[in-house]
Amino acid sequence: MKVHLLHEDQDFDFQAELPAGHHELVQDLELSTLLSAMAGGEKFLTGVCEEVLLGFLRDPEAIRYRQRILADCLAQPAVIRELYDIATGALEDKRRLWGGYGGSYQTPSSNLSGATAHLESYVARLRQLRAIAGEHAEKFRSEGLRELFATLLRELDDEYFAEVDYHLKQLRFRSGVLISAGLGPDNSGIDLVLRAPGDGRRRWAERLGIGPRSFYAFALPPRDEAGANILSDLTGRGINLIANAAAQSADHIGSYFTMLRAELGFYVGCLNLADRLAAKGAPITVPDPAKPSSLAFSCADLRDACLELQSKGPVTGNDVVADGKPMVIITGANSGGKSTFLRSVGVAQLMMQCGLFVTAGSFQADVAHGIFTHFIRAEDPGMTSGRLDDELRRMSAIADNIGPHCLVLFNESFAGTNEREGSEIGYQVTRALLDAQVRVFFVTHRFEFAERFGRLHPGSALFLRAERGPGGRRNYKLAAREPLPTSYGEDLYYQLGGWLEDEEGNTRGLPVTGQPGALAEQAQVRPCRRLAGERVGITAIERLPAGLVGQRQRPRQPGCQPRDRAGLDLVPQVRHLASGVVPRHGLQLFQPCHQLADEVLRGHKRSL
Repeated sequence: MKVHLLHEDQDFDFQAELPAGHHELVQDLELSTLLSAMAGGEKFLTGVCEEVLLGFLRDPEAIRYRQRILADCLAQPAVIRELYDIATGALEDKRRLWGGYGGSYQTPSSNLSGATAHLESYVARLRQLRAIAGEHAEKFRSEGLRELFATLLRELDDEYFAEVDYHLKQLRFRSGVLISAGLGPDNSGIDLVLRAPGDGRRRWAERLGIGPRSFYAFALPPRDEAGANILSDLTGRGINLIANAAAQSADHIGSYFTMLRAELGFYVGCLNLADRLAAKGAPITVPDPAKPSSLAFSCADLRDACLELQSKGPVTGNDVVADGKPMVIITGANSGGKSTFLRSVGVAQLMMQCGLFVTAGSFQADVAHGIFTHFIRAEDPGMTSGRLDDELRRMSAIADNIGPHCLVLFNESFAGTNEREGSEIGYQVTRALLDAQVRVFFVTHRFEFAERFGRLHPGSALFLRAERGPGGRRNYKLAAREPLPTSYGEDLYYQLGGWLEDEEGNTRGLPVTGQPGALAEQAQVRPCRRLAGERVGITAIERLPAGLVGQRQRPRQPGCQPRDRAGLDLVPQVRHLASGVVPRHGLQLFQPCHQLADEVLRGHKRSL
C-alpha cells in the first residue's frame, strides 16, 4: 500500500537533499516563525514541514494536486487529525513493545517473537484505519485522499483480517514447533522444514498414555545444557525462514505508518497554520500557479504570513500587477514596508510551490525552478572581511546554483560601498540575471541604479514606491510610481529626536505640529561635493527656510537629567538627510542613517 498524498505517483523523499540556498531562505524570510506555527509545538512536524516547504515543487499540476488534497483537509480537519493520531499511535506502540527484532544479537526465536508482537499491534491500528475509511470515504473529493481510502477499503477487508489473525495465532506455536528433517552422510540433520502446528497434535488418549503412539519422543534431562543448546539450534534453523518473513512484513507495515504519519503531518501543519491565521483574521486564498515561462505575477492584499503571525495588530496588504515584467524595483521612504513586501513575495512563492494557501486576497505567479535571497547583512564581527566582500561572496554562491526561470530577491544589496559603485554592481548583476531568464525583485535606495534601469530598459521593469503620507506618516502601501532621489531619511532622524542649530547656536527643529517630511521637499538644495573624485550625493541641505523651523525643546529620554547643549552636539551640520546619509562634524564622512541613530542612542545612554 502507498500513501501518495504529496505526490501523485510516488512517496515523498524526506531524505532528499534540500536545494541550494535554503539556509538563507530560512534566515532572510524568517521562515522559523511560519514553521513554528505549523508545528504547533511538535518537533516532528517542524522537520516534516521544513522538508516539504523548502523542497518545493516545480510543476503547476503537481502543485494543484496538493491544493485539492489540502482543500479536503480544510473541509474535514477532524478526520485528518484522527488519521494522523492513528499513524502516530502505531509508531508509539512499537516503542512500548517488549522485545524487538532484526538485531544482530538476536536468535531466530526472538526475531519471530518480536516481529509477531509488532504485527499484532499494527493490525489493531489497521482496523482503526479501515473503520475511518468506511465511515468517511464519501466525504472527500480529491484524487489523493479518495485513492487512499479506496486502497484501505480494498486491501483491508474482513477476509484479510481473518487470515492475518489466523497466521499470527499459528506463529505463537502454542502447541510446540513441528519440524521435519533428514539425515546427512554424517548423520547430521539436513533439509529442516517447518510444518504446520496442526500436524503435530496428539490425541487425548495418547497424551494420557493409554493409546498407541503416533510418533516417538524423548525428554531431555533438566541439567542437559548441551542437549538444550542443540535442540534450540535445530528449532532456530527450522523457524529462520518464517521469522525473516514475519520481520519483513512488520517492516513493510511499519514503513507504511511512517510514511502516512509524515505525509499527513504536512497537512496537519497546514491545519495548524490555518487556525492561527483565522484567529488573527488574516485572509487566505488558493494561489494560481502558472508556467515558469509566463512571467505572471499579480496579487491582491498580499501580506507577509510571518509578520501576521508575529504582529498583534493588523498587517497591511499590497496590490501589485507585474505580469510580463521580469524585474520589479521597489524604492521609497525608509520604514515604508519595502522589505516586508519583499518577504511577503518570497514566503508566498514558497507556500504556493509546496501546495499551501497564501495570505492574500488573490495570488498568481509563475512557478520558479529555484528561489534565492540576497539580503543585507550586519558587519562581520570577526573583521575577516568587509560587508561588500561578504555580499559579493554570497552573490557568487547564488550564481553557481542559479538557472533559467529562477527567482532572486534582493534587499538593499551592494550597500557596502558608495552610490556609484553599488549602483554599477547592482546594474551589472541584474542585467546578467535577466539575460539568463531569471526573475528579480530588488529593494534599493540607490536612485542612480533605479533611474538608470528605468531609462535604459523602460519596458522590462515595474517600479513600486513605498508611499509616504502627510507629516511623514507611513501607510506601508506600495504603489506603481517612478523612483525619487530621496528616501526621506530625515523622517527617521526626527523620529529618533534629531534637531538642528542655527548660526547663533540655538537649538532649532520642527515644531510638534510641523511636518518633518517637508524638510527635504522645500529646503534649498545644491549638488553635493565630490568624495575622492566621485559624485556621491544627489542633494544636500544648505539652509532651512525660516517658516519650517521653530524653537523646540531638546528631546529628553525618560530618566535623563538636563545637560548643556554640547553634551548631545552630534550633528553640527546636516547633509543628505533626504537620501538617508549625513556627514559628521562638517567633514565629508558619510554614514547610513541607522548608524546615526545608533550614535544618537549611545549619546543618550551616556547622558543617563
